[in-house]
Amino acid sequence: MASAPVGVPRHVAIIMDGNGRWAEERGLPRVAGHREGARAVNRTVRACRELGVEALTLYAFSEQNWARPEDEVDALMQLLHDYVHEERFEILDNAIRLTTIGDVARLPAFVRIPLEALKAESANNRGMTLALALSYGGREELVRSVRRLAHRVAAGELDPDAIDADAIEDGLYTAGWPAPDLMIRTSGEVRLSNFLLWQAAYAELYFTPVPWPEFQRTDLEEAFANFAARQRRFGLTGTQALAAGGGR
Repeated sequence: MASAPVGVPRHVAIIMDGNGRWAEERGLPRVAGHREGARAVNRTVRACRELGVEALTLYAFSEQNWARPEDEVDALMQLLHDYVHEERFEILDNAIRLTTIGDVARLPAFVRIPLEALKAESANNRGMTLALALSYGGREELVRSVRRLAHRVAAGELDPDAIDADAIEDGLYTAGWPAPDLMIRTSGEVRLSNFLLWQAAYAELYFTPVPWPEFQRTDLEEAFANFAARQRRFGLTGTQALAAGGGR
């Protein structure tokens, strides 16, 4: 897979916020906002593929979202089921590799089975990776990784002094992936909400007041332009970053 064009982030992560509030402000049931949000997913996936993004991770359903009203959770699961079926050809025809992060075993079978089938069917695609964060939490992911290391230490397979950042990262859902370059959150909220806490250590953060159901390609391009104008220093000074080829 070719590298992303200059100025386009290699890996984009999006917190798709504002579906429910968007619907409530219009006197509609919250599920109507989620349904409109699904259309925004379609637009954004297509735009990222066309713009040359290598990986797109979407925060679709958090570990904490299970605590929402049952009817809303059921509606979200149905929308996920519909997305897998309706977007199958779009994913396959555009060489998109679909994958997931999170505790997908918790998903109901009518969602999980077709989702896993499409993941397997698209596994060799190299045009773009689309990762859906489902039943996902950043803290929970870190606990999962640390617990695995603890088991290895207890079994005598690992020296505690050998545990480093790489060891923790190897236990994450995203092991082997490039870290997100740009994290976008819609709808005006300014927080990470337990999303990719480890991976976003040096991500550029971009917050927009646009609610997710209204998020358009022009909004994505505006975020990319903002990203391209920033200097990524990774703890260095600006001069050092320039000397290392970091540029802006």
